[in-house]
Amino acid sequence: MVPSRKRIGIIGAGSWGTTLAIVGLRAGREVSLYTRDPDTADRVRTTRAHDRALPGVAIPDGIFVTADLEEACQDAAAIFFVVPSQSMRATSQRVAPFVGGAVVVSATKGLELGTLKRMTEVIGAEKCGEAAGRICALSGPNIANEIAAGKPATSVVAASDLSVAEHVRDLIMTPRFRCYSHGDVVGVEMGGALKNIIAIGAGLADGLDAGENAKAAFITRGIAEMARLGVAAGANPMTFAGLSGLGDLIATCASQFSRNRHVGAELAKGRTLPRIESTMGHVAEGVFTTRAARALGERLGVQLPITDQMHAILFDGKSPAVAIAELMQREPKHELESAR
Repeated sequence: MVPSRKRIGIIGAGSWGTTLAIVGLRAGREVSLYTRDPDTADRVRTTRAHDRALPGVAIPDGIFVTADLEEACQDAAAIFFVVPSQSMRATSQRVAPFVGGAVVVSATKGLELGTLKRMTEVIGAEKCGEAAGRICALSGPNIANEIAAGKPATSVVAASDLSVAEHVRDLIMTPRFRCYSHGDVVGVEMGGALKNIIAIGAGLADGLDAGENAKAAFITRGIAEMARLGVAAGANPMTFAGLSGLGDLIATCASQFSRNRHVGAELAKGRTLPRIESTMGHVAEGVFTTRAARALGERLGVQLPITDQMHAILFDGKSPAVAIAELMQREPKHELESAR
């Protein structure tokens, strides 16, 4: 059974969390938006603006902004976690006492360093939610700025119990934010996490003026690598042809708002990763995911040539031009080798 209440709580007031709060209000829900900083909560409540997260976007009066976790979760039908991947475990521990019968939804795209767990696995490990079937993953080609501005977009809600996914889908669907339900939680989460690695590479290609042919090839081979690791982790390969795989990959590799693509473009200019991160003001999840995915590939015995090269560029100071040359000079093989 899913709760009959129609109120939603959003944990995390970054760009995507704030956007989801706006989407929830547009869907006719009562919405609470949690930020851990009381000063930020006071400022947003007073000014109805959150310029650090969504510059130029008015925060509707119907969104209740709070720095009190219990208040944010009270009477919620669904609680959305929209925090950095490496903060998910600590956040789950803090929220767990207030979940009650609510469905828990991860809207974070990443893997936890060390454990290499997906976000729904981290949430479940902290007993945040009554059962695994009540923990969902939300993913898809979701550029926050565009959705907040009311532009049309789609997303996917995945849960092992489809009725739970359908319940969350219906809570947040609007005429301009269309949601689909899905039963492949592993594939939806892996697609959302791994595409950020490829987006960094796409930014590198743009920054080096490698051309559209090279970028198209990189993205195509990238989705093959994503699917290869995802399937080894238990995903349905077809999921990577959907919104949470190919759809999200296209958006993140192309958008001027993509943090991960920005990291790649800046690396192409010769800037170091610490310098890039110090000026961004936001988390680029692909940096963490590159470390975690490489380790997961080693654990599962999966070859990840793109991820290996991105890891060398990000953390070992390898020249992007040399990395591209090495990818181009790999041993020839059948295009569908991993699927044969």
